[in-house]
Order: sequence, then structure tokens, then C-alpha cells
Amino acid sequence: MTEPTHATVRVDAALELQQLRDRHAIGQLIDALGLWLDEKRFDDALAILTDDVAAETPGGTARGLAAVVDQARRNHPEDTGTQHVIANAVIDLDGDRAHAGANLIATFFDAARPSAPRLQLGERYRFDLVRTPNGWRISAVRTSPLWVLGEPLRSAP
Repeated sequence: MTEPTHATVRVDAALELQQLRDRHAIGQLIDALGLWLDEKRFDDALAILTDDVAAETPGGTARGLAAVVDQARRNHPEDTGTQHVIANAVIDLDGDRAHAGANLIATFFDAARPSAPRLQLGERYRFDLVRTPNGWRISAVRTSPLWVLGEPLRSAP
């Protein structure tokens, strides 16, 4: 068995360091999605989504940045508070593309009276991600509902 050369060790270390950086950036991006929804920062969509993003959720299916943002606004109205807890992200890197899965617990409550949740959802997220000139972005998001507790909130007319 031959020993690895210094050049091989450097290449392997550089690749491992890049993969660690990529996993960290993707993890941060997945966390940012939850805050983006909770804080209703829909005008900042390009910070986390690609122009051609696709979304498949219980709230509907949308393709393209404007349609996905409109769907997010519809499903997260101003009078409804939310808390998205995203955990257990597992990231599979493939060069400038990646796939990830994570668990989601989303809690919905009346923003005017946030004393108790009205609806909680347990879902499984699936993400497709792509490296862009501006960093990693989500190019597709799909959710699979696992359980529901409570009733949907009704927006005031």
C-alpha cells in the first residue's frame, strides 16, 4: 500500500473544508427559510430562493419566484403569527447542487392574541439547492404532512 502524497492530502483537506463550508451555508439557509416565513420578510426572497424556485406544500403548488412568494403570503397572513422549527437537516452534496431533508413543526396562532397555538403541523421538508454566484439558494421545496393538531386559523374579513 502506498502512502498518500502531500499534494493528495492537501486536495482531500481542501475538498473536506469546502464540503464543511457548503453544509454550514445550506444549514443556515434552511434555518433562514423558517425565519423568512415567521417574520414575513417576503420582499427578501432572493436571499434564500432562486428565480425559478418551485414549491409543493399543503398550501398549494407554485413555480417561479413571484408565485412562490404569493403562495407564502397567502399561507402566512399578517393577522396570523407563526413559528417554524426546522431540525434534523441531512444534507447530500453533489458539486454545485445539493438535496436536503429536515423535520418541521409549524405553529400557527392568532397574532392579536398569541396566548395559545390554534394549529400545529408536523411535516417533512425536502429541498433541492443550487450554488449561485450569490451563494447557496433553494431551488425547490416540498413538504409532506405527517400530523395536524388543531384547526386552521380564519383570517378576519
